[in-house]
Amino acid sequence: MIGRFNWKRQHSSAPNSIALVSTLIIACAFFMEAVDANIIVTALPAMARDFGSDPVALKIAVTSYVVSLGVFIPICGWLADRFSALAVFRTAIGIFVAGSLICAASPSLHMFTFARFVQGIGGALMVPVGRIIVVRAVPRHQFIRAMNYLSVTWYAGPVIAPLLGGFIATYLHWRLMFFINVPIGIAGIYLSGRYIANTKEPHPGPFDWAGSIISASGATFVLLGLSLVDSQIVKDSTAWEMSLAGAILLALYVWYAKHAPKPVLDLRLLGIPTFRASVLGGSLFRIGCGAVPFLLPLSLQVGLGMTAFHSGLVTCASAFGSLFMRPLTSLTLRRFGFRSVLLYNAAISAVATTALGIFTTGTPALAIWILVLVSGFFSALQFTTLNTMIYADIDSPNVGAATSLGSVVQQVSLGLGVAVGGISLQVSRALHGRTHLEPSDFLFAFLVAGLLSLGSIRSIRPLPRNAAASMVQEGTGH
Repeated sequence: MIGRFNWKRQHSSAPNSIALVSTLIIACAFFMEAVDANIIVTALPAMARDFGSDPVALKIAVTSYVVSLGVFIPICGWLADRFSALAVFRTAIGIFVAGSLICAASPSLHMFTFARFVQGIGGALMVPVGRIIVVRAVPRHQFIRAMNYLSVTWYAGPVIAPLLGGFIATYLHWRLMFFINVPIGIAGIYLSGRYIANTKEPHPGPFDWAGSIISASGATFVLLGLSLVDSQIVKDSTAWEMSLAGAILLALYVWYAKHAPKPVLDLRLLGIPTFRASVLGGSLFRIGCGAVPFLLPLSLQVGLGMTAFHSGLVTCASAFGSLFMRPLTSLTLRRFGFRSVLLYNAAISAVATTALGIFTTGTPALAIWILVLVSGFFSALQFTTLNTMIYADIDSPNVGAATSLGSVVQQVSLGLGVAVGGISLQVSRALHGRTHLEPSDFLFAFLVAGLLSLGSIRSIRPLPRNAAASMVQEGTGH
């Protein structure tokens, strides 16, 4: 706390402006991560040509980033308390920039996959620790304003990323997109050291390293194994063996978590009905919708012959749909309740997801854009509702544990969505005896994604009609 006291004394003349600058620095880092998490999907076919790989095989490049997020998010809070949030935040930016440079220089898919994993480490530490810095630095009366600054990055990133990635891949070269992070990262490291307080919290105590290693290894093997199927990187038998080993490790962690006093991921929270429905039921929905950002650009470019930039113009419609839905979430939940929204909206979203596979070369571009917009609209409602319901019946002491478990399951589910989407394309192609993709292959993959989203209804139905009603009454709909 000494560091915080000295900082406040040094800047006592303008504490509010310093807090605002700190928030803006964090927001720029968040924007960098949000763009980078979404930018490569429109460039996958161009990357595949350079690497001499099948475009579907590049699902590993998307999954490796998500795997890294899921692995390292649970330890970020402990690291921030142990070594100071500022030190971890600046280190995370450095790791992220280093991963970006390795991505730009990667001569093969193997190296690019490794580079994306490194980027994910930076992203996994940068974003949660950045939130911690804001919570500790910003006065209570400015907190909502600060959160609005941060939320803009998550809204703007998915809109800008497909357009920027598509433009660079079409008119320049896909490697250049990773150099964007270098000046932003260097500026972030310098400015955060200059304007953000280097506070130090009390020692957080021991960390559950054994549980972290078991759960992280299990999730990594499952996701990477499924993503490596038919990837030409390893044999298919090896990929399936990795997935099986991961499943065994995850089963071992379930046993471990029941006996550990403070497991890194507390599975006992799944005994709470609203939390269980949000995490387990939500995971099926996220798997289905997690396949869309991977499948949609491929279907537009490989299936319909669009350029990467034209594809980006279409795929950004999903982010616009999400933007339009956000202000309506609270009103919708107050009117219909959590259970009804999750049940009916899951069905609507499933239909909208499946419909993304009906496009042909004769489909008007405007019709495609509108359907993608509608799909993003209803998916955003489901995601926001699920993420809010997680905390409906969680006591204050368990908020951190609930956040860790919910965040990890969310990232793993999104990664599984990419893997399942890729495998669905490969299965459809194999059943038709083809070596190349056709529009019908994408229809099959989107159908699988839609059915998975629909499967989330089974976990939502047992909830009472007034589930999470307190969240609506207190005005915390989103």
